[in-house]
Amino acid sequence: MIQLILSMVIFGTIGLVVRYIDLSSSERALLSSFIGFLFLTLIFFIMKKRISWSLVKSNAFFLLLSGIALGGNWFFLYQSYDHTTIANATLGYYFAPVFVMLLSPCVLKEKLSLKKTVCIIVAIMGLVLIVGEGVSASKKNDILGLSYGLIAAAFYAALMLLNKFIKDMEKLELTIIQLGTTSLLLIPYVFLTSGFGIFEVSISDIPFILILGIVNTGIGFWLFFSGMEKLKGQSIAMLSYVDPFVAILISAMILQEQMTFVQMLGGALLLASTFVSEIKSVKFSKRLMKTPAK
Repeated sequence: MIQLILSMVIFGTIGLVVRYIDLSSSERALLSSFIGFLFLTLIFFIMKKRISWSLVKSNAFFLLLSGIALGGNWFFLYQSYDHTTIANATLGYYFAPVFVMLLSPCVLKEKLSLKKTVCIIVAIMGLVLIVGEGVSASKKNDILGLSYGLIAAAFYAALMLLNKFIKDMEKLELTIIQLGTTSLLLIPYVFLTSGFGIFEVSISDIPFILILGIVNTGIGFWLFFSGMEKLKGQSIAMLSYVDPFVAILISAMILQEQMTFVQMLGGALLLASTFVSEIKSVKFSKRLMKTPAK
């Protein structure tokens, strides 16, 4: 349990770390995925495990799509952090379970229960309160940031659903392949859009880049998977909400970012609805356990 909680705390600090890296979102996504890939590959071989290339080959199509989804997830999440508060970005990002519930009937052929329907309605009400308050306060940048958070959530939902079609791969092995795929896909995009600016980072950026890649990505995923193996699906669903709690706490107490009462109410409705939908669906959460958290 401690390992899973620590991983959630680490994931909750991503927004803070990203704020101190003066690079574009695509460059930060490339560095975090590549450094995380190198770290987890090292851990994988220290544990004397080997990647099953036959499984990689048989799952190649969905691995490629999941790599695209993971890259899009990080790109838009980092964009969200740049345009709004960490709290708003996190709340937008935690709309991902709602997207999963909406798409499951079509993609996974699962019935949309009354309980899930109510949770979706409540989550949308919460999002409307958050967005509506931002509009009324004329905070256009916040609305843009929240929109990026929702796009990141859509990519993360796609990642969760795509992982359902990847067969027989261990969780750590799957994450290594996805991080490597994401890195390969982002390299040409970064050089075509940003040039070689990624090699001109300031010395002050380097410690935070290493923290993002090694701690937030590598160690975070490692602890997540290590802790997850010892817990039931329902416990994992409950403990996953340590992540947004830490992120919102950092937003309010460290960065002094303000939220109105209406936005806090909207956030509470959004998180509560997704929480209820997850803890009551143990079997469903177990099927998604092999999905990376960020």
